Amino acid sequence: MTKPTQIDHIAIATHSIDESLKFYENALGLQAAHIEELPDRGIRVAMLPIGEATIELIEPLHDKSEVSGFLAKRGGGIHHIALRTPDVDENVSQLKDKGVRLTADEAAPGAHDCRVAFIHPKASGGVLLELTTPPERSE
Repeated sequence: MTKPTQIDHIAIATHSIDESLKFYENALGLQAAHIEELPDRGIRVAMLPIGEATIELIEPLHDKSEVSGFLAKRGGGIHHIALRTPDVDENVSQLKDKGVRLTADEAAPGAHDCRVAFIHPKASGGVLLELTTPPERSE
């Protein structure tokens, strides 16, 4: 198995990136390096670098987005932990061979042109895990 190399980011679901940024920027001094909309996934994300990792704020663009149900059920909070890996496509294949439950059958485009795949929380002890490969390492 090609193993993850580091924590890439911790994603926090929020009803409003703009409101959340007031805390992260004013109270903690972190700055959003990038804000992007991903209409196919129904989300808007803000990336706040911290050390070698990033805090990713995720806001739904509509009530059918991939985080809308999470926010309705749990409110804002940690949505997932992303692990950087050299080849997410290879990881998906290997995990499927091992019978690990994923949220989709193949990796997909993510923020910052990364390729991403999600391991279902029922397979990983209740935590949604994202595997991510930056564009310089993806196909």
